Amino acid sequence: MLKRVFVAPDPGRLRLHGALRAVLGIGLAVALCGVTGSSLAGAVAGGLAALLALFTVTDATVRGQLVTTALLPAVGLPVLALAATLHDHPAARGAAFLAVVGAGVYARRWGARGHALGVFGFMAFFMAQFLRTVPARLPELYGAVLLALLASSAVRFGLWCYERRMPPAGAPAPSAGRGLTRPTTRQAVQAVVAAAFALGVGSLLSQERWYWAVGAAWWIFVNTTSRGETLIRGYRRVLGTVIGIALGASVVVPLHGAPVPTVVLLAVCVFVIFYSAAVSYTWMMLAVTVMAELLYGMFGVLDQHLVVLRLAETGIGAIGAALAVLLVLPITTHATTDAWIVRAIQCVHACTTEAAARLNGSSAADPAARVAELETVLNKVRLSLTPLLHPLNPLRARGRRARQVLAALNTCAREVRGLAAIASDPVASCDNRLAVACERVERAVEALTSPEPRRITVQAGTPPLEEPVLAHLHGLERALAELAAPLLHPRASNPVRV
Repeated sequence: MLKRVFVAPDPGRLRLHGALRAVLGIGLAVALCGVTGSSLAGAVAGGLAALLALFTVTDATVRGQLVTTALLPAVGLPVLALAATLHDHPAARGAAFLAVVGAGVYARRWGARGHALGVFGFMAFFMAQFLRTVPARLPELYGAVLLALLASSAVRFGLWCYERRMPPAGAPAPSAGRGLTRPTTRQAVQAVVAAAFALGVGSLLSQERWYWAVGAAWWIFVNTTSRGETLIRGYRRVLGTVIGIALGASVVVPLHGAPVPTVVLLAVCVFVIFYSAAVSYTWMMLAVTVMAELLYGMFGVLDQHLVVLRLAETGIGAIGAALAVLLVLPITTHATTDAWIVRAIQCVHACTTEAAARLNGSSAADPAARVAELETVLNKVRLSLTPLLHPLNPLRARGRRARQVLAALNTCAREVRGLAAIASDPVASCDNRLAVACERVERAVEALTSPEPRRITVQAGTPPLEEPVLAHLHGLERALAELAAPLLHPRASNPVRV
């Protein structure tokens, strides 16, 4: 687990830059809330708003990120008011929370912007429970949230907007289907069922902290698209919570809310959350758990009983999520992996086409943007294959095929990156052999994605070393041929099922 975080590749140090920027942006937001006279609750609300704005807004372009960030208050503030108004009406409050859960998950059908707004809306309701917000506190919290969003945006879009130097990544394709055949609709129903279970059982355990169970169920569904992904995420959430509680019991509880060490540890937790999110959900949950303990320590209510209660409520949420994905409109792992693998193969073809056009002298061709899109899709493939690659997966044969698929796609990505790098050279040129090689790659892609997939025959021999473009194309063709073996496994009822 340590290796996964600290040895994982970080091209361009984007994870490091994002984590440092988050610490700076959230720190500035909290500091401004304090300077303007906000109470501890207001500062916490501002810090959480800044964290969510920096963490959940992931549009493909800087302009899109700016628009989504500007829309966050339009969703969050009314939800915060609704939660505060229903604070003393448990039945209505619970029903409203379930409605927010369903709407938040369903909003993913509109892509990254819908996802960010859905998460912000849910967390606004959750934050109201955490801070025990009543209508009289709304003006202060509104001011803190708006100020925090302005401060974090000033850092993200003004002081340190490293995304402006990067080509925009292509957005993943929206979910297909209609009604209950659409994955986002099915997941919305699952999330509501899981949240209802968590709310009911969590309330029996604690009338004050029941929302922890709902929050645990909700976050298990975030960024997952299949039954297997959700189960693995639930396991990792519980594991990260257990480790975080053990760490908090030995480090946070003895602090008794001391301001200076608490603030330092909060900054460390923010850094770990952002730095580890892309590579280890367990580490991220460890940091989130310790951060929650630090906040409760600042409010003076942290003790061993509260720590144990947090673990119990997290377990209830995880059980609710597991029951929902297994019993309510399940979305199978292979249905998700098939779609993303086909999309990755199509991206490989698009990258090759753009690189060839650039080498032929087309100034409009942009292979770098296609490579960025391929990286985004490959991350989706890796996420969807996680259940099959997990050590606890009992389907060993499918696990081996999944590893073969991932290895072949990683090779494709490496060859495409090399091809794009050569195409970006202004003195690079091509000859007729390049066109022939590109045609072979195109035929290989068609062989894998056609209604009746077939195996690929690779041309004998290898290009000379002084022809790097042809070498990359030959390597790409060979990787696609290796990809055909596990995808066309005869035991799979679907030709591209792994």
